[in-house]
Amino acid sequence: MTEAEVDVVTYEVQGTTAIVRLNRPQYRNAQNSAVTYALDAAFTRAVNDDEVKVIILAGNGDHFCAGHDIGTPGRDIDKSFERKAVIWYDHVGAQGVDARFARESEVYLGMCRRWREIPKPMIAMVHGACIAGGLMLAWSCDFIVASDDAFFQDPVVRMGIPGVEYFAHPWVTNPRFAKEMLYTGERVPAQRAYEVGMVNHVVPRAELEERTLAIAERIGQMPRIGLTLTKKAVNQAEDLMGQRAGMDSVFGLHHAAHAHNAEVGGDSLGGVNHKTIRDAEEKK
Repeated sequence: MTEAEVDVVTYEVQGTTAIVRLNRPQYRNAQNSAVTYALDAAFTRAVNDDEVKVIILAGNGDHFCAGHDIGTPGRDIDKSFERKAVIWYDHVGAQGVDARFARESEVYLGMCRRWREIPKPMIAMVHGACIAGGLMLAWSCDFIVASDDAFFQDPVVRMGIPGVEYFAHPWVTNPRFAKEMLYTGERVPAQRAYEVGMVNHVVPRAELEERTLAIAERIGQMPRIGLTLTKKAVNQAEDLMGQRAGMDSVFGLHHAAHAHNAEVGGDSLGGVNHKTIRDAEEKK
């Protein structure tokens, strides 16, 4: 069975909780556009189901998400898609920044912002790797429950790029730790992520799903309108602390880096791919 014949995202409901799982385990759940829109469809389904009070985002296989798809056979960067997060022209057929800015405004930054505003609580249930684009997915959720074997990493400074498109680093941790995380590109163990405030709970891997579902069910006992307004209140407070404007400013720097790489080396990713990142990790 080919990947095209398999759902890249799975959906199930347990009690009052919808569980949405990334389902490309053979590629450590790398996120391509097909995954983005399958996630959006699953989240929309959960929002429209009055029986669902809480949404859990997780990953099938050994890892939560290894990041954006920058090298699998399913990479679909040159395919058109239905724009839902922003009103923009099609990136296919455009060149340079015109193409990259259009695509990433929709598929990455725009979609994560769209999901952040989902009017039901969302919990990221993270195990194994949560790298780069995986961070964006987890950070779009309201909080994170991680297994003790989970790790978090944003290695894109290796590409000359100042962090992933959904640049939440200084808000989900703190400015000093955000700099350390980005400057070194090293893995942040779950316990350290908990200590700096990125993660809410660290639990044994064998207990991850049970513990996360228990939290979700407790939340689900609250009235829907109370949860929705509370989520909006906290999100608005974050934006008043500069998160949205900060992301907009860094998104421009992100694309300046892409353009620099393309001009100097002919590759917007600076010659970095999943293999070079893995090789660099193995040398440490």
